[in-house]
Amino acid sequence: MTRTEASAAVASAIPVVDSEAPADAAPPRRPLLARAAAELVGTAALVAVVVGSGIQATDLSRDVGVQLLANSLATVFGLGVLILLLGPVSGAHFNPVVTLAEWWTGRRGGSGVTLRDAAVYIPAQIVGAIAGAILADAMFGEPLVEWSTHDRSAGQLLLGEVVATAGLILLIFGLARTDGLRFAPVAVASYIGAAYWFTSSTSFANPAVTIGRAFTDTFAGIAPGSVAGFIGMQIVGAVVGLALVALIFMPDRTASERSAG
Repeated sequence: MTRTEASAAVASAIPVVDSEAPADAAPPRRPLLARAAAELVGTAALVAVVVGSGIQATDLSRDVGVQLLANSLATVFGLGVLILLLGPVSGAHFNPVVTLAEWWTGRRGGSGVTLRDAAVYIPAQIVGAIAGAILADAMFGEPLVEWSTHDRSAGQLLLGEVVATAGLILLIFGLARTDGLRFAPVAVASYIGAAYWFTSSTSFANPAVTIGRAFTDTFAGIAPGSVAGFIGMQIVGAVVGLALVALIFMPDRTASERSAG
């Protein structure tokens, strides 16, 4: 993720467990206000990392490869730290498609976010992304709001967003299905760092971050006219990712029948 950035994406819920509580007790949930604040601040920080490191990279080098390397490394480290810090509060989604995917998978009585939670998380993520882009521009003396002129509407870039987002969703919810969410800070950040390089779009994979990056005419920006296409493909990618999760991590029928009996 330059791109995307996820969530992290970000990661799905990383629960906080009271060691003195019964093993089958549901972990306590933070107040919705605290969780929304974590999503806003986390998404803002993520976009500030992406945009700010892009500006710094272009100031220090004219080599596009070096610029992308610096941008991707900063994003990997920044995203990993943010997931580690804020995951226990809100799940460290920082990404509307992760939030919607968690709501969808848990809507039949699961422990994920509710529709009410999603209705609060997503605006917080979008506001945070815009604020993060403005903050990064302010730190480097750029115009606070300047619409990007970086067109990203080519078909191969849209395909790249489908691939990047599908992979992100597969990773996060695959970890959830295999009891591996404790590895989310490293796994999600590593995936985004890799996807910077193996996808043509440099892996935005995040509608909120995509919107935020339209507000800066710098290395990490995206032209407003390209935003709708990217978000549409990210939604398609999320659907593909959830389908892959259902296919690859389908429950064992024998075990299910045995437990039912």
